[in-house]
Amino acid sequence: MDVNASEAEVKTKKKVAKKITKKKVAKKSTKKVAKKTTKKVAKKVTKKKTSKKTSKKADYALVVVESPSKAKTIKKYLGRGYQVVASNGHIKDLPKSKLGVDVKGDFAIDIVPIAGKKDKIERIQELAKGATEIFLAPDPDREGEAIAFHLAEEIGKRKKIHRVVFNAVTKNAVQKAIENPTELNKEMYQSQQTRRILDRLVGYKISPILWDKVQRGISAGRVQSVALRIIVEREDEVNAFVPEQWFSIHGEMEKDNTKFEIKYYGEEKSKKTDLHEEAFSHQICSDVNGKPFDVIDVKKRERKQNPTPPFTTSKLQQEASNKLGFSAKKTMMLAQRLYEGMQLRDHGLQGLITYMRTDSVRTEPEALQEVRDYINGRYGAEYLPTEHLEYKKKGKGKVQDAHEAIRPTSLIYTPDEVRGDLEPDEQKLYELIWNKFVSSQMSQAVIDQTAVMFECNGHFFKSNGSIIKFAGFRTVYLEAAAEKRSRRGGEEEEDSNVNSGLLPMIDEGESMIPVVMPASVEHWTSPPPRYNEASLVKELEEQGIGRPSTYASIISNIQDRGYVEKTENRFLPTELGIVVCRMLVESFPDIMDVSFTAKVEELLDMIEEGQIKYKKVLKDFWKGFEKTLEKAKEEMKNLKKQQIPTGVHCLKCEDGEYHIKWGKNGQFFACSNYPDCTSTEDFKKHLDGSFEILPKEYAKDPCPECSKKMVVKKGRYGRFLACEDYPLCKGTLPYTLDVHCPECKVGKYAEKKSRFGKIFYGCSSYPDCENAVWSRPHKLDCPGCGYAVMCEKTTKKHGKQLQCPKCRHTVDWADTPFASEDDE
Repeated sequence: MDVNASEAEVKTKKKVAKKITKKKVAKKSTKKVAKKTTKKVAKKVTKKKTSKKTSKKADYALVVVESPSKAKTIKKYLGRGYQVVASNGHIKDLPKSKLGVDVKGDFAIDIVPIAGKKDKIERIQELAKGATEIFLAPDPDREGEAIAFHLAEEIGKRKKIHRVVFNAVTKNAVQKAIENPTELNKEMYQSQQTRRILDRLVGYKISPILWDKVQRGISAGRVQSVALRIIVEREDEVNAFVPEQWFSIHGEMEKDNTKFEIKYYGEEKSKKTDLHEEAFSHQICSDVNGKPFDVIDVKKRERKQNPTPPFTTSKLQQEASNKLGFSAKKTMMLAQRLYEGMQLRDHGLQGLITYMRTDSVRTEPEALQEVRDYINGRYGAEYLPTEHLEYKKKGKGKVQDAHEAIRPTSLIYTPDEVRGDLEPDEQKLYELIWNKFVSSQMSQAVIDQTAVMFECNGHFFKSNGSIIKFAGFRTVYLEAAAEKRSRRGGEEEEDSNVNSGLLPMIDEGESMIPVVMPASVEHWTSPPPRYNEASLVKELEEQGIGRPSTYASIISNIQDRGYVEKTENRFLPTELGIVVCRMLVESFPDIMDVSFTAKVEELLDMIEEGQIKYKKVLKDFWKGFEKTLEKAKEEMKNLKKQQIPTGVHCLKCEDGEYHIKWGKNGQFFACSNYPDCTSTEDFKKHLDGSFEILPKEYAKDPCPECSKKMVVKKGRYGRFLACEDYPLCKGTLPYTLDVHCPECKVGKYAEKKSRFGKIFYGCSSYPDCENAVWSRPHKLDCPGCGYAVMCEKTTKKHGKQLQCPKCRHTVDWADTPFASEDDE
């Protein structure tokens, strides 16, 4: 075999193999290039499609409001092309952990995002990136303006930002506001910031002094402390009041089968005589007994009664309290819902009333025409004045006239039309607002009044009668105070069983003998009444303290702080409230001065109007306040070392007297013989100033320290168990229910209070077990999933039920074994 030939064949084969390999590589590379090209083309196509989609998505305007329900209503009105999102109130504020105001650095403030609002801010920022325009639509007041400014800060200046305001959440009002946007109101924002800084300085500077001198956890506030002073001073008036005896004389006449009352008037026809002597009143009765009464004067006159304007915020709170028994807080909560939008079965989502924070009595011309047409159609021409009625706000202080009075947004949504769509309390408040507004543009009421003067043996008696000749606006609405007078029969103070309507025909010169001879009635003068919700709101308004939007929170704060209690629907200051008030008045006379607080409100109005610079107001305030603070730290009494005697004898020792002491959990009775006697008791103070020792509630579990009984106590974080031998033994346990935790099966549910004051039930084995529920748990297996616990749930629609915290299965309370325990 030729070696050279074989080598040549091998070389040839290698060449052929290389060519084949190159072809394969080339094919592969071609395929790769093709794939890459295809991918590139596909990416370009995808990008184009995505950009088209993005451009479609980005083609919207963003509207930011305060509440989710308002956002839902407005979204319906604006439709496509708009994204509507809620900020859920304020998104930024002064930090909670520090003062946040640099008093030495020209009052620079540290405004930070509120805890828990980070996700909300990021969501708004994300939506703002893709928006063509941004409309900031928080509520049209100072707080709303602050929210709008903070939203603008977080969104940034990349987009065109507008401020929109509307007085009612209606389609027409919202669309009109969007079409006619305004700019952010810097002066209004500065006014809000000034108020916030003043409140922070007072609260964060005075409260630590109170912690040191009185009790940990209590606080002072620029406005709430003045409201407390008003209540305390009224209590001082009640306690200082000395009742005086007085008398009235009443008899009864009859003519033409009509009985009517006569009352002693005086010893002269033209001058009323007050009766303070019992002997003299009895002498008068003796002088006229069995004798005829001569009619010496009959006066008849027609009196016209005018309607009153539609509601302002404070008037709404007062009337809702008097007529419906609603607290200011409840009234504002219900009004907020009616304003933001209610789901109506025939009309969809609709805002039913105009903005509910206002002190204006003005009504828009369009609404005036609508209500006049409604009155004419519903009641007739005689109930309609020739021209619409205009009202002016009475009282001192600037009227916030940016928002009109509270009224229905449309008279299409009558109370009957929305009945069934609203909860009962919402319906009641809506009807109150509706009736007040309609009556405000109706005719005067015409009342015929008759006054008859009688003379008998030198003594003068009088009888008054009245009848409504034309009801006018009274057909629809009568204010609570007038309604009360009307029920009593005129302006008289005392109720009468005798008909006090129209008197029979009586002519001058007639002589009549009473069917019931005049008799003397003893009376005692009454102290000024303690404030209720309505009268306190009225007083705050008249004194210029706070604003309509703050009355509800002021009243809530002084109750939450333990300074005031509501007893028999009247505000009664607690011992803690009285003592704190006295100490604050003594150490901070300016802060606690009613006129000073009202002056601050005037200054805030001036800042909003651009008449004064906000930093000047802050500097002037701080100059005097700083000196007062230093003085108070040194001179304010230390209440922790003081004790208030009560006159109540100790239950344990013979000669001890209970004194009121302040501990970390509030006030309690402690024996004056401590440490020889360690008796302590919880107590309650009554309206008459007397004290009641509250019976002790004992727990099943013994004290972990000394094995004595554990007593249920109330602390700032809810109920807890303390050893009955306190202060010798300081053993404590959480207040637990006899319901074991179904998760760890070791601990029991313990009653606790959140930092917002809401009660919840958490496992006593915390932090080993973090199981917790918001409503009271009961030992009952869920019929749905078998979970060992079900929790109480109460709704207006279904009443009281038990609900499983796992599967949400519900059982009617009446069908549980606990219902029979209630009956027992």
